[in-house]
Amino acid sequence: MVTMKSTYNVKPADPTSNEIMKLSEIDQIKAVIHVPTVYFYRPTTDFLYSDAIRILKDSLSKVLVIFYPLAGRLHETGGGRLELHCNGEGAILVEAESELKIQDFALNNFLPNAAMRDLIPKMDYSATPIQEQPLLLAQLTKFSCGGISLGLGISHILMDGHGAVYFVNEWTNIARGETTRIIPFFDRTILQTEEPPSLTKELSVLLTPPPLLIGQSDNMEQRKKPTTVAVLKLSKQQIDKLKSKANEDTPYKNTIRSYTRFEAVAGHMWRCASKARRHADEQLTRLHIPVDYRKRMQPPLPKGYFGNASLRQAAITTSGELLSKPLAYASSKIREAIEKVTDEFVRSYLALIKTLPDVSVHRHFHPAGRTLGGFFGNPDMEITSWTTMPVYEADFGWGEVIHMGLGSIGFDGKCFISLGRDGDGSFTVAFCLQTEYMDTFKNLFYEDI
Repeated sequence: MVTMKSTYNVKPADPTSNEIMKLSEIDQIKAVIHVPTVYFYRPTTDFLYSDAIRILKDSLSKVLVIFYPLAGRLHETGGGRLELHCNGEGAILVEAESELKIQDFALNNFLPNAAMRDLIPKMDYSATPIQEQPLLLAQLTKFSCGGISLGLGISHILMDGHGAVYFVNEWTNIARGETTRIIPFFDRTILQTEEPPSLTKELSVLLTPPPLLIGQSDNMEQRKKPTTVAVLKLSKQQIDKLKSKANEDTPYKNTIRSYTRFEAVAGHMWRCASKARRHADEQLTRLHIPVDYRKRMQPPLPKGYFGNASLRQAAITTSGELLSKPLAYASSKIREAIEKVTDEFVRSYLALIKTLPDVSVHRHFHPAGRTLGGFFGNPDMEITSWTTMPVYEADFGWGEVIHMGLGSIGFDGKCFISLGRDGDGSFTVAFCLQTEYMDTFKNLFYEDI
């Protein structure tokens, strides 16, 4: 049980101008949610909890001067579009205590569940107008063992995972009395284009609904099915085995550049999900892969670009093809989808979004409930890689991160892959699946390696 002690509205240390910031087209179609993550820190005898909350309040007020958009509020402008009012209204910081110990979470592999979600401030999207919703929610929780956690909810409209980790790590620099290493770049106009979309055929898959189960006219039945979240571990040896398997000498072998760990593991998961779900051979299945395009632009986006810079690319095939062919086939479909994300592809996609009369229908999550908005579950899935993000560098001065992970995963088929904490080359896979298929999936996940 978590007890809330105090709630603070932390504003920038210095006043900010009331700038109205134009969002990019990719910002416009991101979910109107706060992405929930939690950082855990082990017990320490030489650091007081009262010092921790003081450090957070002080450093947050300072970092909000530099990352001032996070202290603002979103406003609707019509057609589902939003703009950002940088009015300095502040972020929310909650002080809390829990009867639990960090070990209670560790024994459960830090599973994204209700107990984990209690470590992050909640937002009632249906009752709170969007212009009143803070864009940054933070909660410092003290556990009975003396350890602490920092739970964060950061607006997905404002940034993706890379942007969130970048912000948190710069926040920790300020908390330790250091200066920011990379100055944030906020100007979204570098992604604006006046040209019409040129790759409409290649882009069509990004804005069309995913395949339905054969025989079903909509996905409402699938949306309502109960789901279960699991956290699975892959050792370096298991990952290497999957990578070797994907790169065996088959018709789908890539002779230019071997398939990566991600392409091998994601292909393996895609195959396991289709098999566990008992799809018919002719069932179309689509794997969604968020692709970071910061370095794919010409020229690349500035190192401190602070915003969303990833798009949901998709690989599609039939379950029969996926399961009758070797792992290299699945990896090749993933590679093909990722390599399509070029400068021309991104700019054409942004130009296409610009033409939409209502962008809200393309958001994959609706804050009013799971029966609204897009759906990417059975027969489809989405796999996000966090393996390149420095998530364990968030040291506020009270020690190293012992775990960083999601507070919740609410949708069937959604998966996050992150690096293991020990630097041993392992992966942690957090995955949500319809409850009736989870046990079979977990068995296949290890048996088919």
